[in-house]
Amino acid sequence: MNILDSKIYNSDLIRIIQSLQHLYFPQKKTFFITGATGLICSPVVDVLYALNKLKKLEWKIIAAVRNPENAANRFGKYCDDKNFEIFRYNASKSACFPNGIDYIVHGAGNAYPKAIAAEPVETLRNSIIGLFEILEYARNNKSRVLYVSSSEVYGQLNNTEPIKEEEFGYIEILNPRSSYSIGKCAAETLCASFLNEYSVDSVIVRPGHIYGPTASKFDNRVSSAFMYSASMGQNLVLKSSGKQIRSYCYCLDCASAIITALLNGKAGEAYNISNRNSICSISEMADIFAKSGNVKCIFDIPKNDEKKAFNPMLNSSLNSEKLESSGWNPVFTKQEGFEHSIEICKELMK
Repeated sequence: MNILDSKIYNSDLIRIIQSLQHLYFPQKKTFFITGATGLICSPVVDVLYALNKLKKLEWKIIAAVRNPENAANRFGKYCDDKNFEIFRYNASKSACFPNGIDYIVHGAGNAYPKAIAAEPVETLRNSIIGLFEILEYARNNKSRVLYVSSSEVYGQLNNTEPIKEEEFGYIEILNPRSSYSIGKCAAETLCASFLNEYSVDSVIVRPGHIYGPTASKFDNRVSSAFMYSASMGQNLVLKSSGKQIRSYCYCLDCASAIITALLNGKAGEAYNISNRNSICSISEMADIFAKSGNVKCIFDIPKNDEKKAFNPMLNSSLNSEKLESSGWNPVFTKQEGFEHSIEICKELMK
C-alpha cells in the first residue's frame, strides 16, 4: 500500500491545507525539492501538489532524488501529471539543474545517526557541496532558496527553556559526530555569505525532531525506530534514561512550516520549526508510541558504537514564536501525531 492511499494521511493532508489560509500563493511558479523522498521533504511535495490541484495555481513541482524508482513508487499518483517531474539528483555530485526554477527547498543530506557516525567525512562534505551548487544556480537565476538546517546547530546549552534563534552553545569540534552539526552551521553561514556578497535570496529553517510515517524503515533516529517497532508489535528499547527533552513535530506540520517560511520568510533569517504542544522527553514520546502500539518500553545498556551516534544535546526544545508571528501554527498535538503515525504505518503494512 502507498501512503497516498492512506485515509488517515489524506485526512491529515487536508487539515494541513486548511491551516495555510494565511499564505498568498503566487501563480505559475516552479518548485525544486531535494531530498524529496525523505522524512521531511516528501510531505512538502505532497502539500505543494495538493495546493496546486486545489487552488489551480499552475505550479510545476520537481522532486529531486537519488533513486528515481523509489520516487516513482512514493509519488505514483502524481507521475502522470505534466506539472510533476522526478529529477535524478545527488547532493555529493555536480548537477545540471532544469531551467526556470523559482523556489528551491534543499533538504538532501545525511541525517541518520548511524550513517553520520560511520561517514563523518561524507556528512560534512555533502553539507557544503550540494548547497554551494544550489546557491550558485540561484545567483544566476534569481531563485529563492530555503535551506533545511537542524536544531543541532545550537550545540549544548545549559538551558531549561525552549531555544530561541539567536541562542548558541558549545559544539565539540574534534568529535566526528559533530560533522553533522558543524556541517549545518557552515551551510547556514554559506547562505548568509551568498546573500551578503551576491544578494542571493535565501531563508533557513531549523526543524526540531520530526517524526511521522514518511520516515524510511531504515531510519534509525529514535522516534522513527520506535514508531516502526510499535507498529509491528515489538517492544521499544530505550538506550538512555530518556530524560532528554526534544521538540517533536509531525511531518505534515513541519511541511506547512517549511512552505510558510519559503513564501513568507525574510531573506537571511532562520526560523525554528517546533510544535509547542509536542515538547517532551524521549521517554514520554516512547510511552505514547508504546501505548498506541500496545507494546512495552524496556531499557538496554547501549554499546560504545551506539553511544557515538547519540545526539549530545540534553535539551533541544525550540521556541517557535518567530515562525508563528508570520502566521504559521501547528495542527497536531503530540498524542494525535504519534497515534496517527502508528495507525498509518499499520495501514501501510497490510
